[in-house]
Amino acid sequence: MLTLVVIHGPDKGRRFELPGNVPQLIGRSSEALPISDTTVSRRHAELTPDRGTWWIRDLDSHNGTLVNGARIEERRRLSEGDQIRVGETVFRVGDRLAREHADAVRLMLPHEMDASVQRTLESSEDSMILPSEDPSAAAREHLRLIYRLTSLTTQITDRLKLLESVMDLAFSELRPERGFIMLKDDDAEGTLRPLVVRHRTAPGRGEDPRIQVSRTILQHCVRRGEGLLTSNAMADPRFSGAPGGAGGGDSIQRFHIRSALCSPIRFKDRTFGAVYLDSSAAAGTFTPAHLALLNAIALHTGLALAHLESYQQRLHTERLAAMGETMATLSHSIKNIMQGMRGGADVVEMGLKKDDLKIAKGGWTILRRNIDRIGRLTLNMLTYSKQRMLEIELTPLGAVIEDCAMLLEGQCKQRRIGMMLDLDQEMPPLHIDPHLMHQAILNLVTNAVEAVVDGTGIVTIRTTYRQPDAGAPGLGPSTEILVMDNGQGISADRLQWIFEPFNSSKGSRGTGLGLAVTKRIVEEHGGRITVESEPGKGTTFRIYLPNDPNKAFDPAATTETGPIVDDLLRKL
Repeated sequence: MLTLVVIHGPDKGRRFELPGNVPQLIGRSSEALPISDTTVSRRHAELTPDRGTWWIRDLDSHNGTLVNGARIEERRRLSEGDQIRVGETVFRVGDRLAREHADAVRLMLPHEMDASVQRTLESSEDSMILPSEDPSAAAREHLRLIYRLTSLTTQITDRLKLLESVMDLAFSELRPERGFIMLKDDDAEGTLRPLVVRHRTAPGRGEDPRIQVSRTILQHCVRRGEGLLTSNAMADPRFSGAPGGAGGGDSIQRFHIRSALCSPIRFKDRTFGAVYLDSSAAAGTFTPAHLALLNAIALHTGLALAHLESYQQRLHTERLAAMGETMATLSHSIKNIMQGMRGGADVVEMGLKKDDLKIAKGGWTILRRNIDRIGRLTLNMLTYSKQRMLEIELTPLGAVIEDCAMLLEGQCKQRRIGMMLDLDQEMPPLHIDPHLMHQAILNLVTNAVEAVVDGTGIVTIRTTYRQPDAGAPGLGPSTEILVMDNGQGISADRLQWIFEPFNSSKGSRGTGLGLAVTKRIVEEHGGRITVESEPGKGTTFRIYLPNDPNKAFDPAATTETGPIVDDLLRKL
């Protein structure tokens, strides 16, 4: 049997136990594993058993399948502890936690354990009131406990860490010898599995390391939602009828009888599981006040688990909404470009039918312009979403800018737009990624060309090398790149979100990705970008890049880019 545990993604915490003789599909199809991740392909990857060994292969999925962070190109053997990434979901092969704790707790049948209930307490808000002869002392104790519980529920977002912290709190407040927290599985039977098991003192050699607990008591606690104070004793003939006195049956019985607390972990009408603590009678017995305290801990634990589930569901919903927003925006942009391409193709076809080369050339100009638009959109999408390291080279910046200007030369001539280059010829080469920097500058120059008016528009690109005393604050030796135009300018309200993805002032002609990509590329190079604009007078973009020729840039120190959806979620 293969066990997969979801450790990251919309279904975090779920477990899948796969039969050892049946291949399994990962994806969104009906026969695949029931995961809710919409970023996986319909048929993403296949898991195949082969004489006790499991193999995985990618099924030509859109985003690929990664094992331990490396994309697989052919069938890959799986080992215990491997991590499989498909879409936004990461599986861990093997359930280390279940393997470690599977035999840590033994549920005893009635004939194996004699359990007597001394006190029951309903798990509700009333159980939060801790009984005490001194009301003021009880209030202080209550406040202290609530403060610690609240800190746990609001600061920890990982379920296992939360449960471990709850057990730490229970041990510090109640000082038991042993304890565990069991939660229900997501299966139809609702099987209880231990997730946290704790011993104050590790079992010695020859001692049974398992925690024996009455199955009847545990089921009563979970099904009825009541906290129980019990005494447990192994059903052993030695415990009955043995003579008293030193070393007799009484001392044996005192040693083997354990005082136990068991409280349900609940939220409203739902029971997640239970928390159990016990100690030998020789170490001291629990009291009803201890039961009320454990009920309070379990009640807040249930609230925290419900909060975590709600948080994950909300995050998943927001992720889907962000994906929908992304797809709608990109689809709209692509639709506009395709309409332009269709219009250009129709004009070309008309010219060919009339054998009129002038008409065909006009249609080809429209077609080529839209091909350039969809090419820039695709390149920006890849740059913004793809995780990659900078490929730093010592590059003359002037050559990069001249190439960008040359690409737009035809459009400038057609629209009678002036393009002026004022490049610092004494500037030393820069440690940059030439391909990414070319894309960033081309985005700015393209925007400037599209912003100016035909016949009177002027676009100026200027570079300046600044020494440390004259450079931008905090950047040391730096290079300044200015892209200026005399277009209509940008209003003050739009300047606030001009670098945000999918926000464009061009209407149907823009995608809103160009400036976001440019900003990211500049920041990955350790620089910054600013914008100045005045309606009716034009816009100036300034890029500051560090330029110390004696110090090579370290691409490993940059922040890797993340997916578009993740970046959007951070803004929700």
